[in-house]
Amino acid sequence: MKKLGVVLLSSALLLTACAVRFEKSTETSDSSKVTALSDDKQKLLDKATADYKTFVQGQIDKLLTDTEGFVQLLKDGKLEEAKKAYPLVRTAYERSEPIAESFGESDVKIDFRLADYVDENKTEEGWSGFHRIERILWEENTTKGTESYGDQLVNDIKELKAKVATVEVDHKIMLTGAVDLLNEVATSKITGEEEIYSHTDLYDFRANIEGAEKIFQLFKPLLEKSDAALVKELEADFKSVNSLLDKHMTDKEHYKLYTDLTKEDTKELAEAVTKLGEPLSQMGKFLDGE
Repeated sequence: MKKLGVVLLSSALLLTACAVRFEKSTETSDSSKVTALSDDKQKLLDKATADYKTFVQGQIDKLLTDTEGFVQLLKDGKLEEAKKAYPLVRTAYERSEPIAESFGESDVKIDFRLADYVDENKTEEGWSGFHRIERILWEENTTKGTESYGDQLVNDIKELKAKVATVEVDHKIMLTGAVDLLNEVATSKITGEEEIYSHTDLYDFRANIEGAEKIFQLFKPLLEKSDAALVKELEADFKSVNSLLDKHMTDKEHYKLYTDLTKEDTKELAEAVTKLGEPLSQMGKFLDGE
């Protein structure tokens, strides 16, 4: 596993910039409305939050369907097919992490790395989820022993799906979520620590960026009214990151192993993510009102 010493995004710095006027609300019975927003802006905000919940629910539906197919490959003993499917299946979870990770118990069951699990529990007993299966597939080079973990994973995702349906999405979840996704890239994707057995980190990297970009696109109609220049800057920075990721694709949906990237490759990606972070942290400007 390669590690690159990069200057990681400061969560405190980014979140501070995002946390503009979150505590303010109108004096109406609807506490979700933000001070000084016009009716038109409020309608756009309501549409953005509703559309984001629909997006996340769609991603979790996809995650469940894809995982069921993945688990069938495990049960059929199709090792190479399972390895090829593994990183693709995970992308739906990575895109929806601002909501999915808010359910801590489910996140532990579905997506915890061994290092994080042991750090919290002092043992790997009880460790499950995608990364438990990942270790067997790549370290033991077999599907044997994955079957029960696969069934548990499907059940855990079904439980997550039910939880997501109850979520009340607001602008705060989305704004901090976009920043959190970028920090996810900076703290575990850039370092290659997320997929330490399969080295399929670039799939997760792209999915996190896609998740952040989705939030930007939903807020774009609002942000254009407040700061059109910021919109153009974000569009350019997202394009830059995506273009760099495109360089490392081996076909329309697959990527190089992270260990195949050079030090210069990872440096380029780190710098592009850092450059995107600053304007992304200003996305809450639409809360400034008219």
